[in-house]
Amino acid sequence: MLKSFLTANWRYLTMLNFFADPQLLEPLLPRGTELDFHEGRTFLSIVGFLFLDTRVLGLPIPLHRHFEEVNLRFYVRRKKGDDWRRGVAFIRELVPRQAIAVIARAFYGEPYLALPMRHCLEHRDGSLLAEYQWRRGQRWETLAMTAVGEPQSSREGSHEEFITEHYWGYTARRSGLSEYRVEHPRWRLWPAQTARFEADVATLYGAQFVEALSASPVSAFIAEGSHVEVLRRTRELDGQ
Repeated sequence: MLKSFLTANWRYLTMLNFFADPQLLEPLLPRGTELDFHEGRTFLSIVGFLFLDTRVLGLPIPLHRHFEEVNLRFYVRRKKGDDWRRGVAFIRELVPRQAIAVIARAFYGEPYLALPMRHCLEHRDGSLLAEYQWRRGQRWETLAMTAVGEPQSSREGSHEEFITEHYWGYTARRSGLSEYRVEHPRWRLWPAQTARFEADVATLYGAQFVEALSASPVSAFIAEGSHVEVLRRTRELDGQ
C-alpha cells in the first residue's frame, strides 16, 4: 500500500474556469495522457487555496505548515487497464516559500515558483470572501471571490463535478510520465457571487494563454475543501 508523501488541509479553494482550445493544451500534455473533455470542451482553471497543517512524510516542517498556493491547471486522463484515471496537469504553481517549490520540483517535477504571497479570508454571517495575492516586482496580482449561504454538493455529471473530481496528478519527466494520486472526500461548493482575477497573464503564464484567460469565465465557485493526502509518486513511465 502506498504511503502518503504529504498530508494537509486544503481550504477555501477559489476555482475560476475558462474554455480552452484543445490545440492550446495538446503541446503541454505529459506523455501517456490525453485531454479530458466535458460536454465536448476542454478547460483551464486558476485555483487559489490555503495549505493548513502541512506535513511531509508525517512530519511538520517549521515555518512551512500554513501557506497559500495559486495554480493554473488543465484536465487530463490516462487509461489504466479497463479504467480511466482522471487527473490534472499544471502549467504554473505559485507558493510563498522557496523550500516548498524546491521539494515539489525535485520529487514530483511540478512547475512551482516561489513568490511573496498573502491572503484575506472572511467567513461570517453567511457571507464569504476568499482572496489570494502574489507579488511580482512592485505589483500585487489577485484572485478573489465572494459567496453567500451554505456550500452544496455538486450534481453528478455536472460541470462543477468535472472540475473538482480529478484525483490524479501528471507531470512530464525525462524518462516519461510521473503519476501520483491525491485522496480527499467529495467537496461541497459555493457558487461565486463575484470573481476577480488581475494579473499580467503573458509574463506569468505565457502569451499563448492571454486570449483564453482574458475571456469571460465559464464558471466561478469556491470549494469548501478538506483533509487531503498526496501519495508518493507511483510510477515513472516511458509514455507507453
